[in-house]
Amino acid sequence: MFIAASGFAQWVTLNSGTIYNLYSVYFTDSNTGYAVGETGTILKTTDGGTNWTTQLSGTTERLSSVYFPNVNIGYAVGVSGTILKTTNSGTNWTIQASGTFNSLSSVYFTDANTGHIVGDITTILKTTDGGINWTLPVPGFGEYLTSVYFTDANTGYTVGETGTILKTTDGGTNWTTILSGATNVSEWLFLQSIYFTNANTGYVVGRKGLILKTTDGGINWTAQASGLDSTLSLFSIYFTDADTGYAVGNGGTILKTTNGGTNWTPQPNEFSGGNTALFSVYFADANTGYIVGNYGIILKTTNGGEFVEENHLPEYAINIFPNPTNNNLTIKTLQKSEIEISNIEGQIIKRINGNDKSTTIDISGLASGMYFVKVKMEKGIVVKKFVKE
Repeated sequence: MFIAASGFAQWVTLNSGTIYNLYSVYFTDSNTGYAVGETGTILKTTDGGTNWTTQLSGTTERLSSVYFPNVNIGYAVGVSGTILKTTNSGTNWTIQASGTFNSLSSVYFTDANTGHIVGDITTILKTTDGGINWTLPVPGFGEYLTSVYFTDANTGYTVGETGTILKTTDGGTNWTTILSGATNVSEWLFLQSIYFTNANTGYVVGRKGLILKTTDGGINWTAQASGLDSTLSLFSIYFTDADTGYAVGNGGTILKTTNGGTNWTPQPNEFSGGNTALFSVYFADANTGYIVGNYGIILKTTNGGEFVEENHLPEYAINIFPNPTNNNLTIKTLQKSEIEISNIEGQIIKRINGNDKSTTIDISGLASGMYFVKVKMEKGIVVKKFVKE
């Protein structure tokens, strides 16, 4: 017997362990990822976001961007010219001499040794020796650059204040201004993020819900309909393939396209329509994505954020005991299942593959309080409450 069919968006809130704003997220494989933010915060996960540990960054400056050219070597950049590097997957971070006190907003590497950083006052830094030396090939002229992206070793783009889009074809030695093509682009004040799916096709997002697309390597840009009103900004964009992309912003905004930006669809999440700002989106694979935002928010999806219909079975379809409990919780089902335990905020704490008879879970490490156990079976799901004493 089924109770009802209901739906839910597949962005779930993870427990980051911090209340500081997080501005950038990056994964080196399906399990290992990093997030950076206020007061020098660097978080790392090795289990796909279930647990995050704080790493010693050696700075209290705000970190705005993180990038790993390989699994061992990574960089984080931030205000006051801060550049950090790790060579052991984040176990240790060392401060590099940037040669500037300007705020740095975005870092991108084309190989283990060659990297580019952009920031305030049109700061564009380049290294060819893994960060031992950083050079400033282009004198600054006042613009705030927010994002940098390279399609190959020579061709790169950076965007920023007052609709600025710059392009290089010689590995960053020279940069030329290209027109965004948006009407009254100065009204948008900032272009916030840039991403290319191939050598010719790229996207830019910014304030007032702006989304731009080029199909000719930046020669021409056309505005796409984001569906957002002028009070909402987009801060980050990421594509998993030529057609499928995501953009995030304030108001808990998550947009998805499956047709190369022709249409963008909002993805509901618990922060939709609120005051939460989502600053960065990254996908570890086609379906598994992460978003970070203010107050330490980290969201995760394992199905591309799609809205899922599911059938709710009556509570008597499973049996859980003892309840309340101190150490162990036993779940009896009639078929194999997937089991999730979450707290009252909806944060998933444990995921277990259950058998078709009885599964016992150690919950001794949980704090006292109310929790939910969600059991997914072939014909539907059951959700029950239990109390950890």
